[in-house]
Amino acid sequence: TLRLRVFDLNCWAIRYLSKRYQERVRLIGDMLRQEGFDLVLLQEVWSERDYHDLKAKLGGCYPFSHYFRSGVIGSGLCVFSRFPILDTLLYQYSLNGYPYMLQHGDWFCGKSVGLVIIKISGIVFNIYVTHLHAEYCREKDAYLSHRLVQAWELAQFIRHTSKAADVVLLGGDLNMHPEDVGIRLLRSWTGLQDAFTEAMHFEGCEGGCTLIPNNCFTVKTELLPFPLGIRIDYILYKAVSSFVVKCEVLKTTTGTAPGMDIPFSDHEAVMATLHIRRQGQAVGANLGTAEPMLADVVTEARTEVSVGLRAAQQQRYSTGRMAVLALLLLLLQAVAALGVLAGLAAGQPFPTLSFSLLAFLAIGVLLLATGLHLFHTIEVKMLQGTEEQMRMALRALQE
Repeated sequence: TLRLRVFDLNCWAIRYLSKRYQERVRLIGDMLRQEGFDLVLLQEVWSERDYHDLKAKLGGCYPFSHYFRSGVIGSGLCVFSRFPILDTLLYQYSLNGYPYMLQHGDWFCGKSVGLVIIKISGIVFNIYVTHLHAEYCREKDAYLSHRLVQAWELAQFIRHTSKAADVVLLGGDLNMHPEDVGIRLLRSWTGLQDAFTEAMHFEGCEGGCTLIPNNCFTVKTELLPFPLGIRIDYILYKAVSSFVVKCEVLKTTTGTAPGMDIPFSDHEAVMATLHIRRQGQAVGANLGTAEPMLADVVTEARTEVSVGLRAAQQQRYSTGRMAVLALLLLLLQAVAALGVLAGLAAGQPFPTLSFSLLAFLAIGVLLLATGLHLFHTIEVKMLQGTEEQMRMALRALQE
């Protein structure tokens, strides 16, 4: 038998921008040293310098670690372990929001899933850490199709990389409520169990919520429909071979750090104690495909992806039309310029300033529209690919 203590936290640590940033990073480091977890999964550690600072501070307690690099500002994902890391792998999601939505910034992060493989007492663990695209507005979720593509790719990545593992563990900010189609798709397609629902003992925020209104770093208006908060951070697990995994204890932090007036992050940390034991007969690689409702879940997810696909096709058409109109404007300017130049012999002055300003405007619109058209073309292809994969999966399930 083996007991594994896991710590998962969305750090929300942006150097020079986050409130009381250095103090919070120090508090996180102190807590990890005191608690002595076996495995620590962190998200939103955007600064690699912060990772190295934590690594130096925690070196004695967590001698093995890995930081996953991707995107413009980094994936924010890192893992600290008391046990040797045998191998690592990173998969960057094909869709991740829009580069022109600067106020959200998810596109620049290169949202990904990181895999580390560790071996404890002969048991091979595949440890996955991820951070999916944020929701921002539940009533009008412009990123639902992107997040579903990420959930599908995450499920496929786990499914195809965990066949040699004995135990699979996923931790991270999934930005989905427990009843959302994305989390149902992920769990049913991979067979992962939710530590919160399976825990024999729970301590922490009511309902296991990890984004709560009384956290001073949360946006209170976003949580008005949810007075208790929402649960969007998860620890999911399953046994693949001849092992049984049970969650003995699950805890969350409950606001401010002990003895302080601030919390560790805008998200509450999730801490699980897992009991792993070997059983006499192998249970096989349960990928969740035998679940009766799986076909319905995949159908629901495919429908939402199809809605996103139609929206992306409309955006591609609009930006393409804008690029064509800008090109026509440039051609009209060229013809008008030739006409004016032809009339110079008659003593007509050439309106240099107005022609130049109009030309710069047309070129700017042309470049912007062409860039957006190319981006939405890629988006359409990625959504089409995911929709096709789901169609094939449904056909296999039906057969």
